[in-house]
Amino acid sequence: MTFRAILLILALTMAAAAPARTFRWSSQGDASTVDPHAQNENFTNAITGLVYEYLVSYDKKVRLTPQLATSWKITTPTTWVFQLRRGVKFQDGSPFTADDVVFSFERAKLSGSTFKLYSNQAGTARRIDDYTVEFTTAAPNPILPITVTNILIMSKRWCEKHGVTRPQDFMNKEETYSSRNAMGTGPYRLVSYEAGVKTLLVKNPEWWGIGEGLYEGNVDAIEYRPIVNPATRMAALRSGELDFVQDPSVQDVPGMKRDPSLKVWEGSEFRFIMIGLDQAHDELVYSDLKGRNPFKDRRVRLALYEAIDVEALKTQVMRGLSIPTGIPLPSPKGAGVPDALERRYPFDPAASRRLLAEAGYPSGFGFTLHCPNDRYVNDERICIALASMWAKVGLNVRVEAMPKTQYFQQAEKLQFAAFMLGWGGGNQDALNTLKPVMHSRNAQGAGDGNYGNFTNVALDREIDAAEIEMDMSKRQEHIDRAIAIIQAEVLVLPLHRQVIPWVSRAGVEVIHRANNTLMPETVKMP
Repeated sequence: MTFRAILLILALTMAAAAPARTFRWSSQGDASTVDPHAQNENFTNAITGLVYEYLVSYDKKVRLTPQLATSWKITTPTTWVFQLRRGVKFQDGSPFTADDVVFSFERAKLSGSTFKLYSNQAGTARRIDDYTVEFTTAAPNPILPITVTNILIMSKRWCEKHGVTRPQDFMNKEETYSSRNAMGTGPYRLVSYEAGVKTLLVKNPEWWGIGEGLYEGNVDAIEYRPIVNPATRMAALRSGELDFVQDPSVQDVPGMKRDPSLKVWEGSEFRFIMIGLDQAHDELVYSDLKGRNPFKDRRVRLALYEAIDVEALKTQVMRGLSIPTGIPLPSPKGAGVPDALERRYPFDPAASRRLLAEAGYPSGFGFTLHCPNDRYVNDERICIALASMWAKVGLNVRVEAMPKTQYFQQAEKLQFAAFMLGWGGGNQDALNTLKPVMHSRNAQGAGDGNYGNFTNVALDREIDAAEIEMDMSKRQEHIDRAIAIIQAEVLVLPLHRQVIPWVSRAGVEVIHRANNTLMPETVKMP
């Protein structure tokens, strides 16, 4: 009998014995893959993070905490040593050792996603003994313990056995054993993953965290189902078909709060939403212009910015569940950025029209704004509202929305003229955004999230300096100057940070976290 068949029998047995302990969960989108080094997208990482684990992760309050590593120290400016947790086993019974850590970081360097950047920032991993790994970097990395929170650890033996020593090529729609199967050290075992249909996981009774008291909930199995239509998701919750919805429609939140059968959980998220613009192609794709790219002109970018009524987005589209920002960072305060930099260009349609005329577009022009329709809060509605605002200054904007899997495959190929992007998660450090999203693209993985493909030499210089500066006050100065350059050059159009409502059946207890990631191992059901 195969290991997968055993898991399926276990899951069915649990469901039959205690159906109330099967946690039924939904949101609008799905994990794009279960290969943990293929696609860096928060919900995908949340699902893979139930099976796989990091060396260092984040606790219930999104504070840095040991996971597969128990401690770490810097021994030279370019060397960090991590002590690994002993007695940990993969879900096939094999021991977790330093060899798996070294293998996983090397594997992530082959990723087509920003995992490549994070693994390169961690440097070269070297096995000292079974439970000690040394990371050596070419230049100092003052936040290496944060850097390693991005790379999930796989079994070297399992990957070799199944021919998946390289990550799935997600951008080119490759299918591999690791894109549909998973085997890690985490609190849950993957029974089945049917993209767009259902994911079934069961509690891992051998998880090391149980002995540490980390499995605080009473969930035996998880059934995750993506349901695109928000009304259908809520109907399933109210009927008892679901226990939890991670992304209820913001328009429905006031009514949910009055419903005694439901419980609303809400708080701000470490994530900002922005619009990016193609600043590389000589001819703008998806545009009615030939031989020109107006987004290379700062005046045009500023014209788009000043035509955005961000307060209307907040009140009419987000129903108050957003925090407008001029700083393209998930958590400016967490990144140490001073309040003085929290400013936006004014909403000024008249100035926008003047700028377009000065740039040579008095009658405007047309282009396509690409957006996901199942990734961010009200993503498609935001894009439709932006198109309407830009129409008022003479721009003819067509919105094309699509599921996030298709969306990010195209975005990574730099196929959009204008696009929506959200960035964030548990890591509040500024470099977690600046290096992958605002830096120019290079072979080490910098700029892999810079889908507008812009290059600003002064900005690169500040980001690169901050990356290796061990003096925290000097490092902050570089970060602040980088933000000021992004703002002055209007390299992106920041919109807001999300406020995230969750909703469950009354009696179901969850822990709402600012990284918008559920911890099923802490969920308590009646």
